[in-house]
Amino acid sequence: MKHIKYILAVFISLAAINSCKMDLDLTNPNQLSPETFFQNEVQLKSAVNAAYANLQTRGLYARHMYFMMDNMSQENAGNPQLEADKRQYIEYAWPTNHGAIFAYWDNCYRGINKANFAIENAELMEDGIVPAATKNKYIGEAKFLRALYYFFLVSRFGDVPLYTTAVFEPQAKSSRADVYALIISDLESAAAALLDADQEDFGRATSGAANALLGRVHLFRGDYDAARTALLKVYGEYALVDNFYDNFMDETQDNEEAIFDVVFSNKYGGADAWGETGSGIAEVTFRGQEYGLTWFNVYPSNMTLDEFEPGDPRYADSFWSNGDILDPNGEAVPAEIPLGRRAAWKKYSQYYKQVNSNTESGINFRVIRYADVLLMLAECENEVGTPAQAIAYLNEVRNRPSTSMPNYGTAAMDAAGYPVTNKAEIFAAIIHERAVELCGEQVRFNDLIRWGLDDDVLGSYGYNSSKHNLFPIPQREIDANEMLTQADQNPGY
Repeated sequence: MKHIKYILAVFISLAAINSCKMDLDLTNPNQLSPETFFQNEVQLKSAVNAAYANLQTRGLYARHMYFMMDNMSQENAGNPQLEADKRQYIEYAWPTNHGAIFAYWDNCYRGINKANFAIENAELMEDGIVPAATKNKYIGEAKFLRALYYFFLVSRFGDVPLYTTAVFEPQAKSSRADVYALIISDLESAAAALLDADQEDFGRATSGAANALLGRVHLFRGDYDAARTALLKVYGEYALVDNFYDNFMDETQDNEEAIFDVVFSNKYGGADAWGETGSGIAEVTFRGQEYGLTWFNVYPSNMTLDEFEPGDPRYADSFWSNGDILDPNGEAVPAEIPLGRRAAWKKYSQYYKQVNSNTESGINFRVIRYADVLLMLAECENEVGTPAQAIAYLNEVRNRPSTSMPNYGTAAMDAAGYPVTNKAEIFAAIIHERAVELCGEQVRFNDLIRWGLDDDVLGSYGYNSSKHNLFPIPQREIDANEMLTQADQNPGY
């Protein structure tokens, strides 16, 4: 199956814009204009591709997104060489001028503006230039991306400016309710217009991706009935891969468990991998280096490691331990975990095929995979009063062939401390299963917040939900946007 490549081609000149008070000049004679650009499917596709590209920036999945989310959840602990701006996530000590938090904000809005530009101009394309279903499919992709970027923003900043046109006139903050209303509307529209996974190039948004993200959004808001409805549209359309680790290797990531990935590849270069704006070629991520044994900036925390049951095969697929064999296709070097640590991250690392990980990686990021959908469904069923179905979904995850474990509801799991005889016990099993199955995949911090467990779990590390469940609105944005003042800053900053 073909992989999407977020290569911007001629669209760079149309969409390389800022999120702060900068209007898109559509009449510059030195640039392509919508009137001359949106004339065929290739051009429309290029416009939509540009909106994907900001997912690959340093502020998001190329570098800071994984530090941000895994450090704040305390799934990571930092080694001495960890840079200060990343240690601040662990210590909940970020300032209002934190550069990476601004890059996160900025690239979400850049992606939103590119999506808005594609949506507006696709809707204006004359009939017959491309088939209606094709045009609607690309509009659906852009709406999916707009919803994803806004979800990143609203979950980290709360009330944020809401832009639905490509010309960024300064905007005051909109309420979370209004932002979520647009997210939900976009995802419902996208789900109806997008193709199924077996009809689409790998890496592009699909109907399954839209429904899965819609379910996650409803779950985040505590609307379990709506989440269940959306997620059931995904159930059975995907499958768990037999081998758990296939989700985290270059060669096997295009598989039936992937619902939406941020696609990376070593094939197309990373000339702008350290760039900030999503306007250059940045097809690689630094996750393998940053988390790997070579740079070893972070390592899995004791809290993360201790969550695993003895003998859980997912432990060996998630972490390297001393003596594990690296590079099975070559020198077969025994792993040596530096600095006396218990373990190192194996997910997304390249040691399965090489003796070091001191180069950028082409391994995708799993934004949503099918195991997550099953666990979200388990949570929905437990909340709406169908506990037997909740337990069945939990066991479906545990019955993956390569990581098969004793099932919930058996004497073995009761003895292990995970009985499931009532709603509270099933909820505890869901918390445990998500912590183990999805560790290091940027979901736990949001899980803890939506469950109201953030203070309980993170409080001893300096976290306070009255402040740290939101980032500060970047000071650069307040200074640049005449519709924002210091009074609009989030509490505690």
